[in-house]
Formats: sequence, structure tokens, C-alpha cells
Amino acid sequence: MSARARIVGWMLAVVGLALSVAIFATWTILLTRLDDRIHRELENEYDKFRRYAQSALDPKTGRTVTDVQDLLIGYLEVNTPDRWETFFSILDGKAHKVTFVPPPVRVDTDPALVADMAKATRVTRRHLDTSRGAVQYVVIPVTVDGDRRSGHFVAAVFYDLHRDEIVDAVRVLGLSAGAAMALAGAAGWFVAGRVLAPVRLVRQTAEQISDSADLTRRLDVPGDDDVAALAATFNHMLDRLEHAFVVQRHFMDDAGHELRTPITVIRGHLELMGDDPDDRADTLALVTDELDRMNRIVDDLLTLAKAEQPGFLTLDTVELADLTVSVVAKARGLGERKWRVDEVAEARLPADRQRLTQAMMQLLANAVRHTRDDDLIAVGSAVRDGRVDLWVRDSGPGVPPAERERIFGRFVRGESRSGSHEGAGLGLAIVKSIAHAHGGTVQVIDGSGGGACFVMSLPLWESWRPR
Repeated sequence: MSARARIVGWMLAVVGLALSVAIFATWTILLTRLDDRIHRELENEYDKFRRYAQSALDPKTGRTVTDVQDLLIGYLEVNTPDRWETFFSILDGKAHKVTFVPPPVRVDTDPALVADMAKATRVTRRHLDTSRGAVQYVVIPVTVDGDRRSGHFVAAVFYDLHRDEIVDAVRVLGLSAGAAMALAGAAGWFVAGRVLAPVRLVRQTAEQISDSADLTRRLDVPGDDDVAALAATFNHMLDRLEHAFVVQRHFMDDAGHELRTPITVIRGHLELMGDDPDDRADTLALVTDELDRMNRIVDDLLTLAKAEQPGFLTLDTVELADLTVSVVAKARGLGERKWRVDEVAEARLPADRQRLTQAMMQLLANAVRHTRDDDLIAVGSAVRDGRVDLWVRDSGPGVPPAERERIFGRFVRGESRSGSHEGAGLGLAIVKSIAHAHGGTVQVIDGSGGGACFVMSLPLWESWRPR
């Protein structure tokens, strides 16, 4: 069953239950009120007859009535029954008179019933079944001083006829509720379809992506409700997935590109290795060197891959002065150069100290490769226009303007002072990834005394979110 059908089904179930409870409550209340009304009506008839009997006068003499028959006839003449009611009198155990308003069914025509009513010696309330349903009645004994005859006044209410009116009203209410539920179901089906349309679009897009592996598709759901938020979250997930697949593809391409050569070299030398101990030693040294190089390449590739993922940075408060001095101290072992600290920023930076140190050491190693002994390599840090600049400059040959963007790509190697192309060409790409992860940039410019100057520019305040 689709979500649309479940929503409409549950809605109709809840509405149906609510309407059923309301109809049942209405039915119960109306029946209770009917019972109370009939009870009060019969009591009222007794009170009216009692008051009439106390003040009844003979129209011929103008004196108090002294005849039971005249009392009963007089009351029936002045008292008209309401709808679904009938009045009649009993005189000496037999039906006497009935009101001129015809009842739904004659109750006084049953001699056995009349005889049973005539036995009442006090006000009695009973019920009986007729062809028109149940009837509730009250029998009031009547005696008059000076008249030995016995009389009874009977007021009867046709209960089932009143009840049938309630049944008809509840039936109409039920049919109206059914029609309302049908309309509500149709409206709910339409509204649920409109609301769930973006959800179906999400499902269809997911199926298409699963079939075609096309991660460039996105959802366009306007609005600011939960469904629009779902679509935005789905688009964000696709962004992350697309980025992750791109990173994975780059990693596989880079690994295949760079590891193929050392593997080929190792295999070739192992195949040509003879039994001579010196030859074996030379081959073992070459294989070990190639394996070390492969290990460095894998480490660099993993660093680049991690730089594209959340959690790459572990933020802390970094003292720029301490960072600047410490990287110079660590770099002294890279070569005999004239090491210098240009400037030290007395400020704190929210950053990952280990990653910044890694980036600076990559820049320093790059500077060493492109300089000779006793050449100048300087490190500095400064706060400028709300940003932190960290730089490494050297007195080497510099970088031609046409190469200043390209050298930060992967596997781009520059020629060192020795004339060789050292390294895997991933160092400056790692520096760029670390700078971007901190929300900053890296560039190379001309040094103040010639050579190249690599500058990382990072935001000083926490107005960025690390990746």
C-alpha cells in the first residue's frame, strides 16, 4: 500500500471513529432526554388533572362537580393531547370517553387492558406494546364525594413513535457523516498527492540515480515546509555523494598513475635478479627504495583524500608565534640553508596545528629542493586585514607566472636545482588542500629579494566552517 493510501486510510479511520463516537453519543443523549421528557409529560398530566379536579365546576349549576362522569368528561373536553399522545377515561371498569383527536392506535378498545387499568387504586405508571410500538401510560384513579362510582383517567404516550423521530434524525446524521467522509477522502487523496509529490520525485530520482549512476540530478521543490526541507537534505546528500565519488575516482586514478611505475621497476629488477650476492644486494636496495617511495605516495594520496572529508581538521587555538618559530626549528635538518624568521604574529588562530605544521613543512621542503647550500629560506607570519598570512620565501630561481597556478595541481613536478624532478608532485597539492580546509587560500608570488614566496592566507575569526 502506498504512503498516499495509508495517509488517507488512517485519516478516514480517525474521522470515522470520531464521527461514530459523536453519533453514538448523540443517540444516547437524545434517548435519555426522550425518557426524561416522557416522564415529565406524564407527571405533568397528573398535576394538571389534580388541579382541575380541585376546582372543577358543574357548568349547569355553577357548583363543584359531584359526579365522576361529569368530572372526566369536562377534563377531556378542555385538555387536548399533544402529538403522539392520547387521553381516555374509564368508568366503572369500562372504557368511557376518548379525546376527539384520533390516536395512532386505539388503546381503549382492549377490554382486558381496560379492566386491568381499572384495578389501579393509586397513580400507576406502566407500558404496553401495540401495533405502533411501545406505549407508556399513567393511570390516575378518580373519586368524587357523594358518587359511589369509580373512575380512572388514562394518559398514554406513544414512545416508539417519538423514538422513531430520533432514529430518523440519527440516520440522516449518519448519512451526512458518510457523505462528509467521502468528500474528506477525496480531498485527502488530492491533498496527500500534492504533498507527497516531492517525496515521489525523491524516490524516482533515487531510482534513476541507482540505474544510471548519474549524481548530477537535483530536486527542485519550492517552499519552506518539511517536504521542501527533505528535498534540500536529499540534494545536499547528493552533493556529498557526488563529491565523494569524485574524490574516490581521483584517488583511484592518482594511485593507478603513480604506483604503476614503481611496481613495474620492482618487477623488472626482481625478474632480472641473478644469484650474485652483490647483484642481490643492489636489487634489494633498489626495491626497498621504490617501496619507500610507494609508501610516501600512498600517504600523500590518503592525506589528499582525507582533506575532502569531514573531520579532516582537529581545531584548537594555535599560537602563531610558537608555530612560526617551531617550523623553522624543525626545518633546519632539511639542509644547510640560511634559515631566517621574517616576522612573527602575536595572535591566536582557531586551526589544526598539526595540519598547519604539515603544510609549512611541505613548503619548506619544496624550498630546500629549489635552493642550494647557503641560500636563504625565510619563514614569517602576520595579521593583515583580519586574516593571517603564513609564508615561506627563498632565494631560488622563483616560479614563472605561467606556472603559478599549475604547480598546485596533483603530480606536477618542478625541476630542482640539481636538475632532477624529485618527489611525487603531491606536496603543493597537500598544502592547497590544508589551506582550503581552513577556509583559506595559498598562492605563490615573487619574493622581496628574488625567488619565490608561498603565502597561505587564513581567516583569523571563526566565521567559517571547517570541512
